[in-house]
Amino acid sequence: MIDPPIWSNEQLEADRVKSSAAFSKERLEEPLEDYLEAFDEYQGYVEEILETTVDLSDLEASALDVLGDARLLEAFRYLAAPPISQDDLKVLADAQSLTKGHLQKSPELVQRLIAVVRQVLDRRRFAWVVEDREPTEAERNAAVMASAALMAASRTQTRRRTLGKEQQEAMVKVALKGLGFAEVPSRKIPNISHAPGPGEFCGESVLGNRKGDIIVRLWDHRVMPIECKVSNSSTNSVKRLNNDAAVKAASWKLDFGLRQVVPAAVLSGVYKLHNLLDAQDRGLTLFWAHDLKPLTDWITGTKP
Repeated sequence: MIDPPIWSNEQLEADRVKSSAAFSKERLEEPLEDYLEAFDEYQGYVEEILETTVDLSDLEASALDVLGDARLLEAFRYLAAPPISQDDLKVLADAQSLTKGHLQKSPELVQRLIAVVRQVLDRRRFAWVVEDREPTEAERNAAVMASAALMAASRTQTRRRTLGKEQQEAMVKVALKGLGFAEVPSRKIPNISHAPGPGEFCGESVLGNRKGDIIVRLWDHRVMPIECKVSNSSTNSVKRLNNDAAVKAASWKLDFGLRQVVPAAVLSGVYKLHNLLDAQDRGLTLFWAHDLKPLTDWITGTKP
């Protein structure tokens, strides 16, 4: 069996620079229309929530109208500073569910949700609430614009990450099929015998106790879980590469053995060299979305 490649500092640095340049080019060519469409949509949501709640002065009377509408519930979460995710809101309000039906049956939960957001309300955007007065027209307009901008930026960033990851996974799958691999259904893989057969791969599946984006069974019967990682900043790369993919690599090697699995990551975006070296030292084999040939060449080399 051939060992997976280990890249030198110089090789990693060269690919890191190419990846960063590709990221910059893609971002500069990204259409502004996506953000502006999201901004216009969210501007309407924020205006509606202010109108429904009489500029946030009467949250109790209109709580179900706001919290029971998925659009307005999202805007409601963005009243906070910083905005609260839906999962965090559930935890903070001790809520099992935020569906309208559940809220209608739980008036106490509705009050807890209102109390949570009131406690962390953005006092800069909504100063009139804190000062117990009506907003000026300028204050109201500024609050709507600022809230819509926050929501639109968040949606654009989430969509960017999701699309980037989906595109990367699609590229890897096309490359695998070009090598003669067949895609099979996703599945749980508690041990190696449940993995796809040699020359097969599946999409996102649970390998051991952790999910892998693509699970490949190499020609020599080893299992190669591939993580597709898109990083929009060197700071973000630590989370996606070192605190996620590299941790999974160590877990898979511990669970299945060093000679049974070859954890790998296909990377795009912005990374720091020392983070790449750290991930590689921890047993993660690195490849790049801008050049999949090293990946396909190595996989081809696993044929007996």
